[in-house]
Amino acid sequence: MTNDRPLLARLNWYWLFQLAGWLFLPLLLIAMTPGDSHTPRMLGISFWGVVAGLIISDTWHRLLKRQIRNGVRVGWKAIMVAILVLGVIHTAVQTVGYMVIKPFGEVHGVYWVPGALMFWWGVYLVWNTFYMAVLSLRRANRFEQEALRLEISAKDAELRALQAQVNPHFFFNSMNSVRALIYEDQNAAAQMIDQLASVMRYALQSGQNDTVPLAAEIEAVQAYLAIEKIRFEERMRVSVEIGLGLDQVRIPPMALQTLVENAVKYGVETSPTGSEIRIRAQRMDDGKIHIEIANLGAILPFANSTKVGLVNTRKRLALALGSNASLDLTENSGWVRATMTLPEAA
Repeated sequence: MTNDRPLLARLNWYWLFQLAGWLFLPLLLIAMTPGDSHTPRMLGISFWGVVAGLIISDTWHRLLKRQIRNGVRVGWKAIMVAILVLGVIHTAVQTVGYMVIKPFGEVHGVYWVPGALMFWWGVYLVWNTFYMAVLSLRRANRFEQEALRLEISAKDAELRALQAQVNPHFFFNSMNSVRALIYEDQNAAAQMIDQLASVMRYALQSGQNDTVPLAAEIEAVQAYLAIEKIRFEERMRVSVEIGLGLDQVRIPPMALQTLVENAVKYGVETSPTGSEIRIRAQRMDDGKIHIEIANLGAILPFANSTKVGLVNTRKRLALALGSNASLDLTENSGWVRATMTLPEAA
């Protein structure tokens, strides 16, 4: 099985920094001393310090991880005590190295001990400061990811809740249409039920997604309009115009359906002569996409409606496509137009 993670994510950054940091010390010593002092014994004691530093710091690192994993808070007081202890341990180990390798001959006196302690305390102060800084950055990044995950979960839950409002609203209206027709024309009512089953299937399947292609939504809308065409016959006239390349534009499921439903209810049903319903999708000069549903009529401010459909659609557009997506309802020259504006990347 291949590992699909990026190379940078697969690297063991802890050991890369460990090796780079501890190898820096002998390299710095070599760079700062004359060439004739680079004897095998001198190089040997330098790398003795490297190996000792890797072992001591990694042991401390493992202890720190265990404490943090167990929920123990490691403060700077504990860190400073650890730095003192680590410096003493490393000085002792380095002293053994001088006694074994003897880069300067036999070890005499203790005058060098304070300087050695100060050096190794400084090294472990740098090591712990760097380690705690990285730990803090990782913790902050983890909190940010968790906050983002919760935000996405909340957004998904809200989308599902809004979707749950749309489907019953649509089915209630459709069943009323079936009920009204069944007393007039039973064959037409049977055809209507077949079309309704098709729309219901789409609604249930698309409800699992945040967005669907415009082509799929148009297909469901046309099935719905076929239902209403049985009711209204010549009173309802429909035209659909989808711009080139816009079939795969993503919109929230049942969003277009909700607007078409309103156009039928307030344009066709309330008018003795009916109305034409125009559905048009086009890409504007600024790159944004306009999907417009227009019907003859007027916006009725006191209509017997909760306007759940429009409010719901606005919220779902914003949640699914961002704040650049919007829905506007306007009236001009006897036409009511509901226009969805989608961002260019939609």
